Amino acid sequence: MDWSDAILLILVVTILVLYIRLMLKNRRLKQMADEANRLRLEATEAERRNRQLKQEMTSNIAHELKTPVSSIRGYLEILLSDKPVDDERRRYFLDRCFRQTLRLSDLIQDVSIINKLEESADLFPRTEVDATEVAKEAIGDLADKAAAVGIGVSNNLPPMPLNGNHELLYCIFRNLVENSIAYAGEGINIVLETYKESPDHYFIHYYDTGKGVADEYLSRLFDRFVRIDEGRSRQNGGTGLGLSIVKHSVLFHGGEIYAKNRAEGGLEYFFSLKKQ
Repeated sequence: MDWSDAILLILVVTILVLYIRLMLKNRRLKQMADEANRLRLEATEAERRNRQLKQEMTSNIAHELKTPVSSIRGYLEILLSDKPVDDERRRYFLDRCFRQTLRLSDLIQDVSIINKLEESADLFPRTEVDATEVAKEAIGDLADKAAAVGIGVSNNLPPMPLNGNHELLYCIFRNLVENSIAYAGEGINIVLETYKESPDHYFIHYYDTGKGVADEYLSRLFDRFVRIDEGRSRQNGGTGLGLSIVKHSVLFHGGEIYAKNRAEGGLEYFFSLKKQ
């Protein structure tokens, strides 16, 4: 091979190498473009879903506000009319207005908590707190309600010190117990106990011996504004946000939660709380 053939060979090899490099670069650029496009589509879909959830939330809140506001307005219109109202009926109307006002207050508070949890959970301060003491506090606050319908509550939780938020821990235990009192039936038992402990988490078992729920509702139990028994939920003043707040509060504490019907009857929850 003379020098001209060698030069030609070198040129061909160089061109081939440059071509291969260019093809590989174009492939990487295409992959990067495809990945950027995928991320953009995911962000757009997440934004669309978030916007949809906010619209649904706004619509549900408006729907929930409509009933108590309409009731209060109707009672006040009667009381302010020129028609005479005896003392007994006046007392009844004022009592109904007060109850609906409490319902509005509960709804506003629950909406505020869940919005804060979803959009700025870091605003909830963390301190050293014993979850068992918080559970005792919540159970104590509901003792009269439970006794009124013959419900016994057994708190078998051991001390559970952790780095958490008192308000959200209180929401977990109060909403679970309040939900059982409202919907599980009279004369039942509620039990709180631990079933496991790891170096990082406490694992808690909560159950009642009541009616349980239809299996098709279990997957939606923690959704916002889900009511298994619409009429009874409104009668008991529920906001439809209690179990959703429970789920978000458990997630805030680095845990998970799920619910199932007990083979012996009733509903049970298994959830975890991170120690630190």
